[in-house]
Amino acid sequence: MTESLAAPAPAGSRRPGWGHRLAPHGALLALVLLILFNAAFTPNFLTWQTLNVNLTQVCATVIVGVGMTLVIATAGIDLSVGSLMAIAGALAPLIFLGHLVPGLSGPPAIVLAFVVPVAVTAALGWFNGWLITRFRIQPIVATLVLFIAGRGIAQVMTNGNLQVFNTPGFQWIALERVAGIPVQAILMAVVVVVAAWALRRTLFGRRVLAVGGNETAARLAGVPVVRVKRGVYALSGALAGVAGLIVVARNSAADANLVGLGVELDAIAAAAVGGTLLTGGRASVVGTLWGALLIQLVRYTLLANGVPDAAALVVKAGIILAAVVLQVRRAP
Repeated sequence: MTESLAAPAPAGSRRPGWGHRLAPHGALLALVLLILFNAAFTPNFLTWQTLNVNLTQVCATVIVGVGMTLVIATAGIDLSVGSLMAIAGALAPLIFLGHLVPGLSGPPAIVLAFVVPVAVTAALGWFNGWLITRFRIQPIVATLVLFIAGRGIAQVMTNGNLQVFNTPGFQWIALERVAGIPVQAILMAVVVVVAAWALRRTLFGRRVLAVGGNETAARLAGVPVVRVKRGVYALSGALAGVAGLIVVARNSAADANLVGLGVELDAIAAAAVGGTLLTGGRASVVGTLWGALLIQLVRYTLLANGVPDAAALVVKAGIILAAVVLQVRRAP
């Protein structure tokens, strides 16, 4: 399923070949082939433990990737998501452990530990959009500000110390299961479904794609370009905050130096592999899910078959390169 804007084909033009028609589903097809390969050749692949490991490893990336997909759909980019994850991950324990507000504990502290970090990262995401729209700064430069400063903010908040905790009321988001399914996987699925529906079926989604397809034309057509851009960056920040909470809850610790490190590149890679056009105007949230799962499964496959993790990085780079080349070939 690809959410896109496309001009109608001119009369008399050749119908696209089967390869062109399959291209939007390339990540899903590659994922299916990789699953079949592992089922045949990787020991203990078809077990619940293996599924659980891969699911829990990919949830945060997918959630961040959804926000990244919306940003890229407007012809933008968000390099700050990893640092925003670190800020959310550092802030939550400070709240529910009572370090930020002395005397605050119990359910009120747990609720605030979920709400406040996400609100803060959403506001910082909006700040990215404000920089871009107010001063016409290129997105890669504007978001580089928080990419650098955000992790420093998280380190200052924690004095650079590891925050270790055992708080079931907070950690359910990563450790609890419903009918055997991790809560974080259910949350990931909800985020993907809602975002995919919004991009395809709502006015906001059409405006996002219109801005990315041709910002000047969108503005002339009455699309509130500034609000749309600030909105998608705020959403990206909020989803990064949710992902940060999941990571620290899963690890039972918050490390401002490591939480979210490199996730911005994984999110961009998942979107690109999943068929989102990096120049904007065409996006697939579901494709981002397939892309993230494919990248995770490639890494698992290589490690399970004795290939060093460094080689997995090279293979990941090759997958991204192939995705970009396919995008260029598909471009009108």
